[in-house]
Amino acid sequence: MPQESPPTSSPRRRAPGVRRRRGLATLAALALSTGLLAACGSEGKPTLTWYLNPDGQATFEAFAEQCSTDEYDIQTRLLPTSATDQRVQLARRLAAEDGQTDLMNLDPVFVPEFANAGWLLDLPDDTVTDDTLEGIAETVRWEDEIFAAPLWANTQVLWYRKSLAREAGLDMSQPVTWEQVIDAADSVEGATVGVQGNKYEAYVVWINAMIEGAGGTIIENPEAGVDAEVMLDTDAARQAARIIETLADSSAAQGDLSVSNEGTALAYMYGDGPGSFMTNWTFVYKNFEPGDANDYTQEQFDDLGWARYPRSVEDQESAPPVGGIDIGVGAFSQHPDFARQAAACITSVENQVELAVTDGLMPATQSAYDAPELAEAYPPDLLELFRTSVDEGGPRPKSAFYATISGAIQARWHAPSDVDPETTPERSQEFLQAVLEGKALL
Repeated sequence: MPQESPPTSSPRRRAPGVRRRRGLATLAALALSTGLLAACGSEGKPTLTWYLNPDGQATFEAFAEQCSTDEYDIQTRLLPTSATDQRVQLARRLAAEDGQTDLMNLDPVFVPEFANAGWLLDLPDDTVTDDTLEGIAETVRWEDEIFAAPLWANTQVLWYRKSLAREAGLDMSQPVTWEQVIDAADSVEGATVGVQGNKYEAYVVWINAMIEGAGGTIIENPEAGVDAEVMLDTDAARQAARIIETLADSSAAQGDLSVSNEGTALAYMYGDGPGSFMTNWTFVYKNFEPGDANDYTQEQFDDLGWARYPRSVEDQESAPPVGGIDIGVGAFSQHPDFARQAAACITSVENQVELAVTDGLMPATQSAYDAPELAEAYPPDLLELFRTSVDEGGPRPKSAFYATISGAIQARWHAPSDVDPETTPERSQEFLQAVLEGKALL
């Protein structure tokens, strides 16, 4: 994993200061060559730069063209695939007060850090309304202000081969636990359980969801920053570690467990053999849907099943991961009003519907879920599963120091085969506490 740039706890810069710097930057820009001026748009028409993640890239590029106006154009720039690398690239640009980072796709956990650092402009109060799904609405707020616009609300469900579940004798009409899923796959030769076990953010997503599902949390009072209380030496964290250990030691573990990601897990579903159970994001349905983009058959697609995220403990509802993408406006944008307008256009209900239908990236609003286009594109029970999983899910800690928290957990919980429920939670508790106190380095 690339080393995280250090988080900042500096006070948020307010808009007047940003405007003064922007004024100086504008004066300097007037003295530059006509070649640089041309890069900002023909005949002085501004061009907003939108940094986007690879998911849904073609659809986003269409949104950029659609949301360009007579007053400004929008151009796109692609971020790296990894959320960790996306954060590093954006943080470097924003820390350098880059005036051409106008719009950016943000993993929800980036918002508190970037807002706290003064890198995002606040957005209008009506950016979040009663129509916004509750599970994603909280991700865009920081210190009672709104710093991003929800675009899509992601969650994970348990995907599986129906034929595999039948062969294993696992009743998927009832809630299932991680232990039941692992045992079921273990009982069928060649069957596997797919997760994200690489040393990156999605591994922390898995750990966090299991801890939340066992009634725990990684951090208590995360808004306290470095003074937050670390809660990793707990029974909930030990249960999460026990699940990881059980999978890693079983025949159901995929051969690439320690480097597995969202994409690698897909290959086990319809490869040779009985298939897999797999926790993964909403895009999976469209990925396996037969069409020109893939070679999956209708028979294979009809064998695809889905259920709520597995329980960590039998008598407690699971806490599915909550993710997605929020659109932020860079604090140093030379065209902040245009950028705010563009963010509102990009995140419109109509565009959320298009993104869900085309790319399997599900809406952040109730009205988008109610659109007839979604009812035609997805089974109703799957739509309801997505929606309830977002609203009833377990978010990652909302902290300005989340990158540090995530990095410290990865450092002590990876590789999955090394996780020990008796020692890993305690060691990670001590390490994360020391990192937050400045007594240890990642």
